[in-house]
Amino acid sequence: MPDSMHIPQGAAVKEQAASGIKRALILPGGGLRLSYAAGVLDEIFSHGLKFDLMDGTSGGSLNLAMLLSGLKADEMCDRWRSLNIMDTISFGSLKDYLSDPFFVAAGSAAAFREKVFPHLGINVDKIRAAGGMQATFNVCNFTTKTNETIRHQDISEDFLVAGISLPGTLPPVQINGVNYLDSGFIQDANLLGPVKAGANELWLVWIMGNIPQYRSGLLNFYVQMLEMSANGALGKEILHIAEINERIRNGEEVYGHRQPITLHLIKPAHPLPLDSALYTGQISHARLIEMGRDDARSYFASMLSQGVALDPKVLQMTQQSPGIFFKEAMSGGFALDTTDPESGKKQGNRAGVELTIHVEVTIDDIDRFIEQPEHAGHLAGKIDFPPLGMDMIADRGVFNLFSPADEPRTKYMIYELGFEHLNRQYYLAGKKIIRDDPMFDLWDDTTTLHTLLYQGRDASGEIIGAGILTLGVKELLKLISSMEIVNPLLETDKLTTLSKFGRFFIGELWDTYVMRLK
Repeated sequence: MPDSMHIPQGAAVKEQAASGIKRALILPGGGLRLSYAAGVLDEIFSHGLKFDLMDGTSGGSLNLAMLLSGLKADEMCDRWRSLNIMDTISFGSLKDYLSDPFFVAAGSAAAFREKVFPHLGINVDKIRAAGGMQATFNVCNFTTKTNETIRHQDISEDFLVAGISLPGTLPPVQINGVNYLDSGFIQDANLLGPVKAGANELWLVWIMGNIPQYRSGLLNFYVQMLEMSANGALGKEILHIAEINERIRNGEEVYGHRQPITLHLIKPAHPLPLDSALYTGQISHARLIEMGRDDARSYFASMLSQGVALDPKVLQMTQQSPGIFFKEAMSGGFALDTTDPESGKKQGNRAGVELTIHVEVTIDDIDRFIEQPEHAGHLAGKIDFPPLGMDMIADRGVFNLFSPADEPRTKYMIYELGFEHLNRQYYLAGKKIIRDDPMFDLWDDTTTLHTLLYQGRDASGEIIGAGILTLGVKELLKLISSMEIVNPLLETDKLTTLSKFGRFFIGELWDTYVMRLK
């Protein structure tokens, strides 16, 4: 192997030849919600799957480029988590917007070239030197209005930029006198290319939404055009593969295949929030990564050897019911080398040392949340604790609420964050103890988090610190102002969902404090 060559994670390196399996990993686009696919990849590779072929289209090309640049899937997740979403925005010159002849797109690709690519660890030389598999990138040749496939050995930064330049959002990229754009409106997933190259087991990570409800609003109009094109083209390719399999079953050899082709599909049950939710903070890359992992785990748990049915209906999703999102910041005295929260609080206060968590809580479906015994939501966030470090991003989180079996009038509100710092694993676990009893102060209960810090990936490790975090009035006001209803079907859903959430969590305190403030 040449000195410059490297083997990316998941490359088959011809080790599957004897089994007769030739796998292809197919990474389509999905706006900037690509961290979802990074979470899926982390789970796929944890199962030891290897791929002879890899293919990327639209935004999926970024994940493929990261992989071929030598990043492991967990490193890809870290890069997405730490990406400043505002670094993806750059504009053209003033004349581009003031004169029709110059206006070709809302933004420019400068941010991706100068900030996003370096942050994501994308290195064109390393991509070209990747071995052990064959990868391809897809771009739209605007002259011929067709999809053009670029081998990874021939990729350039210009082709990478062209592959993510959707019409109207980023300008076309001219390469050798030809304008190139994102292929999303032609096809967002290239199944037949790998099949023709010999792949007989396809692994597709699909992000594009596909629901029957037609949504209003300018952004939805554009997104729905893309969804129609992408799902329609993919559906045709799926039917084409079904036809190929039928011909094979009838004794014909097609593209060298004598055995039917299998499709494995990992996708969300409901459409992911649009890119706009990343910019407003309504969703985070950390949360999208966990969603990808969860969906991949669900697929592996029920996976059939024959894969999914070769029917476009497998791409369909259902509309998410209304849920709620909010941000919360809690801080308080905290100390290492103690296992008692009250003692840690006092020691931390004496030393002037506080631990602060900045979290984002998402409850996807408020009705399901209330009905489920574990009352589970999703938690993402970061931790500031000077003795360890600042802005330590959690790579996993737990948020739920339950009543102990022996104390039915008491609720525990659980906040847990797992994170890595300086190559060591930590797990922060806190709980609010809410008592439905007039003898206790409901305000203190709902704003006080008894917290322990563990060494390791979960709460089974050694306790190395403790303290008590609190939510002050100022922080409560910020929490309330951050509340957003996700997936509202009707305008009335907003108030209804908010009321359900508040009364379920804190009962009368909701009416006393929150509804007056709202």
